[in-house]
Amino acid sequence: MNINQAHSAMLRFLFLTLCLLLSACTGIPEGVKPVSGFELDRYLGTWHEIARLDHGFERGLVDVTAEYSLTDDGGVRVINSGYNAERKQHSSAEGRAYFIESPDVGRLKVSFFGPFYGAYNIIALDKQHYQYVMVAGNSKDYLWILARTPRLENAILKQLIDQAKAAGFPTQDLIYLQPEH
Repeated sequence: MNINQAHSAMLRFLFLTLCLLLSACTGIPEGVKPVSGFELDRYLGTWHEIARLDHGFERGLVDVTAEYSLTDDGGVRVINSGYNAERKQHSSAEGRAYFIESPDVGRLKVSFFGPFYGAYNIIALDKQHYQYVMVAGNSKDYLWILARTPRLENAILKQLIDQAKAAGFPTQDLIYLQPEH
């Protein structure tokens, strides 16, 4: 193998590795399934964060909301907002989300940073009224519980936490944004 062939082989290997890493970011945790029978039009609007696992891009934020609306290209516009009490400032980030499978499966990829996508897997949903939801990322390190109002009934919250715990999420590490969980 000459130097050009070796260089070409190395570039193919790096490209394939990068593709695998990027696709892993849109995966779903082992043993977890996205909801079926999903209806995007009922999901659109504002959701309040009730609980989450800690991660750097939301650290220190309270009064966190996510607002979803349709885009012209058939995707979903996502605006995440929150308030950092320590810094006394609001922050927000805008992204785009697209279905990974079919639009009736709660499995999307979302990007806030150009071509890099993360997983948005809806793993529990109030299908009757669309009042609460539980979302997982690509691993069990990412979990959010959202509701249409800033407060979720304790019985429903407990049910969602129990489901997450049974699936292997570290629910003992949840950060609660509603009082008296």
